[in-house]
Amino acid sequence: MHFAHTDEQQMVRDTIREFAEAELMPEALKRDKEKLFAREQWEKYCALGFAGMTISEEYGGALLDPISECIVVEELSRCDASFGVLAAAHSGLVGTTIMNWGTEEQKRFALPKLASGEWIGAYSLSESGSGSDAAAMQCEAKLVGDEWVLNGTKLWVTNGNVAGIYVIFARSHPEAPKKSQTCSAFIVPRSTPGLSVTKVEDKMGIRASDTAEILLKDVHVPRSMVLGGEGSGLKVAFNALDISRIGIASQALGIAQGALDFAVQYAQERETFGKKIIEHQSVSNYLADMATRVEAARLLTYRAAWMKEHGMVHTKESSMCKLFAGDTAVWVADRAVQIAGGYGYTTDFPAERFFRDAKITQIYEGTQEMQRLVITRALAGTVKGVASKAG
Repeated sequence: MHFAHTDEQQMVRDTIREFAEAELMPEALKRDKEKLFAREQWEKYCALGFAGMTISEEYGGALLDPISECIVVEELSRCDASFGVLAAAHSGLVGTTIMNWGTEEQKRFALPKLASGEWIGAYSLSESGSGSDAAAMQCEAKLVGDEWVLNGTKLWVTNGNVAGIYVIFARSHPEAPKKSQTCSAFIVPRSTPGLSVTKVEDKMGIRASDTAEILLKDVHVPRSMVLGGEGSGLKVAFNALDISRIGIASQALGIAQGALDFAVQYAQERETFGKKIIEHQSVSNYLADMATRVEAARLLTYRAAWMKEHGMVHTKESSMCKLFAGDTAVWVADRAVQIAGGYGYTTDFPAERFFRDAKITQIYEGTQEMQRLVITRALAGTVKGVASKAG
């Protein structure tokens, strides 16, 4: 493992940072307050080619290495965590999953429009009674002739209200002897009759990222649009989560870095008792600890990405980086608010937004409790994990 960026990775960081600071940062708070989808910014992001960063050139993408993917999500989230998760779900969950598990027909159908950004991807696994326990899903798929008919409700769908295409999981083989064989994954375009968005959640943080409830009422999906094979849905889902947890760790890392950057700048400008507050030991100790935790989170995240790139099993490492980076984002953002004092509690400064945005990184893509369970099982040898098919 190398600890310095390659020239290409540094170019990616420079490019995406310039975009994020110029296009996302100025109106991030306005979009947050008004729950506005960043349509204009999304189109500019796509013009740079990053919508296809997990898709090979054969299908219109501009495939990046996994550490560069982390850098993109990190830099976006440093300025606007809502946009960061939009990009992470689109590329890391949907684009990667279809690249890894799709048939040639499925790839030709979906990937060019995902790579161009014409279609935004959404990934739909969770339900009201099956968050951490994905196998408990109740959304059902019944085979009728050469089509699967889907019925049910899916929750917490990131990009759900702006998506052009969904990867949707449903119980297709309830009689299967193993839980892992009871579900299938389906590629479903937004235009499919019977699919509708019934609610967009009003959230504490990442408010400019829409999180939707999806209703499926007699949604007909051709058998050719089953992803990864019939009855393989949980295998597809868990592999996607191994990969996407690195993306959420990158989002958390970006939030933490943004909060740290703000705190350092504020501490260098604010004066109390006749000196800059960065000169007060209590504040300087906060900043030192914040910076150390951010770097530790970065190393864990990049290590997991490096393992993914080399085709190594990274289930434990993905959970570790997501666990640590999520906790780091919350801890660092909390300290940033504290350093700014009363100003940190107002929307005049970005500290409160970092604080609100950070919390979700401890919840989605598997709660921190579930990450600890995965890590412990791996330590005990009860989880073998799944190496990235892309590797």
